[in-house]
Amino acid sequence: MRAGAAWLALPLLFCGYARAGTLEAAVTTPAGSPVEDAAVVVEPVAATGPHRPPATAAVEQRDREFMPYLTIVQTGTAVDFPNRDAVKHHVYSFSAAKFFEIKLYAGKPMQPVIFDKPGEVALGCNIHDWMEAYVLVVSSPYFAKTGSNGTAVIANVPAGRYRLRLWHPRQKAPPPQREVEIGAAPVKLALALEVAPRVVKQKPPLESDRY
Repeated sequence: MRAGAAWLALPLLFCGYARAGTLEAAVTTPAGSPVEDAAVVVEPVAATGPHRPPATAAVEQRDREFMPYLTIVQTGTAVDFPNRDAVKHHVYSFSAAKFFEIKLYAGKPMQPVIFDKPGEVALGCNIHDWMEAYVLVVSSPYFAKTGSNGTAVIANVPAGRYRLRLWHPRQKAPPPQREVEIGAAPVKLALALEVAPRVVKQKPPLESDRY
């Protein structure tokens, strides 16, 4: 009986994988240039059962910059802010989705920051005002970020109907949401998004950094 039950479970397992789909989004400006650091999120229209548990994430400070520029996390994710520099940093956010402050520190803070509310979080450093980064907190576990080629891939998405959200820290206007059907066949989308150019502030020489 046990062997029979095991063999019965195998087709069910493979069917579960067969029902999972992939969404590939190519994000460009209206002129056709690839858009890097765009968040592509799909949220189930109907309940799909238990979600993946939130993972951990990290936003580093390296060379007196935040890395990465954009981090996407699921609600409830613990995010570390390790300082890889020889100078100290003072990380903060005044955003409604997460108000926090990690005062002047070196190395890795003892406790991560829990991002417990969906929304857009802008990060800054109270010592180095040119430093900026963003955390997008979403309720769905199905998301990806575009690379330098403007492409984002979300794999292992259970079959069903989803609301697709596109977001970028420098978008000129929020793009309209749309619904997509995801099944066994890969879904490929071409999305347009108008973003402002990134203005990178000039940082002073390291020798002049008092911290």
